[in-house]
Amino acid sequence: MGQLSSREIELVAAMQNGLPLVSRPYAALGEKAGMSEAEVMDHLARWQKDGTIRRLGVIVRHHELGYRANAMVVWNIPDAELGQVGRLLGEQPFVTLCYQRPRRLPEWPYNLFCMIHGQDRDLVTGHVKQLAAMLAEQFNLADVQYDVLFSRRRFKQRGARCVSPDRKQGAL
Repeated sequence: MGQLSSREIELVAAMQNGLPLVSRPYAALGEKAGMSEAEVMDHLARWQKDGTIRRLGVIVRHHELGYRANAMVVWNIPDAELGQVGRLLGEQPFVTLCYQRPRRLPEWPYNLFCMIHGQDRDLVTGHVKQLAAMLAEQFNLADVQYDVLFSRRRFKQRGARCVSPDRKQGAL
């Protein structure tokens, strides 16, 4: 992607605050950026196709929804089983993220990470035990090494900021 036009900069700026909670959010973004809804959607599709935007996602403020216990569960899964185990964990309704990361041996043997949000620690701990039992049953991983890392504090959650408020930065 090259230099952005002034209208594209306005679109990026409008998107930085998230999608508006209206029935036609792309039309609302277009109104702020001086574009039609179709133009907004065309720009987003093109930016996704050329890799400028890798993904559009939702930032959920779990605490405000009553989820007080949040844990990242880290697993040391044999490499040969990693894809199948990751798919199984990711399909569970209480797993909100599941992804692979490289091990950092010898200190960090874990290669699969999954996030579980729950209303309390007991619920999250129960879900972790359920996952461990599934791995023992379906993959013969009864002795799989894992750790549960509960969040201790919340940090501000927000999307990326690419354009300064005065619109002088035009490159993403």
